[in-house]
Amino acid sequence: MPSSASGSDDVMNAVDPRHPPLKARRHSRSRAAGVLASTIGRRFHALLDRIDTGLECGTLNATLPDGSYRILGGRAPGPVCDVTLHGWNAMLRLGTGGSAGWYRAWAAGEWSSPDPVPLFALFMANAAALGNAARPSGPIRWLGRALHWLRRNSRTGSRRNIAFHYDLGNDFYRLWLDENLHYSSALFIATDEALEEAQARKVDAVLDRLCLKDGDSLLEIGCGWGGLAEQALARHQIAYDALTLSTEQARLAQARIGDRGRILLTDYRDATGQYDAIASVEMVEAVGQRYWPDYLAAIHRLLRPGGRAAIQYILIDDAIFESYAATSDFIQTYIFPGGMLISESRFRAIAQAQGFEWRDVHRFGLDYAATLRRWRERFDQAIDRGLLPPQFDERFVRLWRYYLMYCEGGFRGGGIDVAQVTLVKSGRTDRRA
Repeated sequence: MPSSASGSDDVMNAVDPRHPPLKARRHSRSRAAGVLASTIGRRFHALLDRIDTGLECGTLNATLPDGSYRILGGRAPGPVCDVTLHGWNAMLRLGTGGSAGWYRAWAAGEWSSPDPVPLFALFMANAAALGNAARPSGPIRWLGRALHWLRRNSRTGSRRNIAFHYDLGNDFYRLWLDENLHYSSALFIATDEALEEAQARKVDAVLDRLCLKDGDSLLEIGCGWGGLAEQALARHQIAYDALTLSTEQARLAQARIGDRGRILLTDYRDATGQYDAIASVEMVEAVGQRYWPDYLAAIHRLLRPGGRAAIQYILIDDAIFESYAATSDFIQTYIFPGGMLISESRFRAIAQAQGFEWRDVHRFGLDYAATLRRWRERFDQAIDRGLLPPQFDERFVRLWRYYLMYCEGGFRGGGIDVAQVTLVKSGRTDRRA
């Protein structure tokens, strides 16, 4: 019997190479996971290396998923920010989805910062040197471009895109814009100046460019909620018309000016008539590069010879325009479908080719950063007081807070700017003379 027992023990203690013991299998899986984590870590450290190389100014203090700490940049003065990566998936989203992917990572809690504004300023200040390190790649890039193309600003597309953003409701915008509902950069002379005063100064700067006098006619392309209309009509006895595609804006703007002017739900391409002056404040960003010639042709057609147009526009540095235009960013994906910032050199060339003189450019990007900071403070106060209409949930609140921080950082970083310019239609003597 001993031999039988011995044989039985041999069978029980034998190891089948096809089915290793549980402890061995767990050890094997643990080693595989370790190898995978190490490989993933190396790949994401390579992306961090690319970002580090591209940070010619400013500093990013990063706490990594494993608890380690890394300083990126730090070679020259610039924005300083702190970021904690709670998982490597944040870097995956950044590497494949660019700024839209970075937002998705933030919304998912995969990264955090005590103040994201300097982070956005840092990336914008170094956008040219960073190249494609923080822009979409692979299938996500092409998917984003396809979606942006589907949202192009044809006549039908423009109405849909404008409604997506501006028809969120007048009650929503009243909560955080100034009392006259200006949704564009103010023009400050002091850091502690009231937003209402700075917005009124911005409108006066636009109207001063037009050299209006009593009896003139003014067309506004993209009238918002009627703030410029009220100020223009208070300054001069003029004939005023305005174009908008937002039913919400049109309703309120017409109520504000009554029978002193007309608010027309009309695409700029379909407008008719002749005007002494045209104003257009931060509307061209909703046109799209493909339609810049149409927009400027419409202004040229609608202006009398010698007439003047004042345009306030948001521009992006020409050094990064090509890469910006080749992808779909956070703003285009989540906030302004069909939107496109201006390449000033390209836009100016089209204007001059159509017979405009390009005069008196004034840039004031840091004023836009200050405007956005005021808007965010008012937005947060409205949230804290429970004033937001009930249809806007926490996800929407976080998206819009991120949007306001993202834009503020962009202007503080200097890669985007806001400007006013006067376009004069050649023909008879300039009206200013």
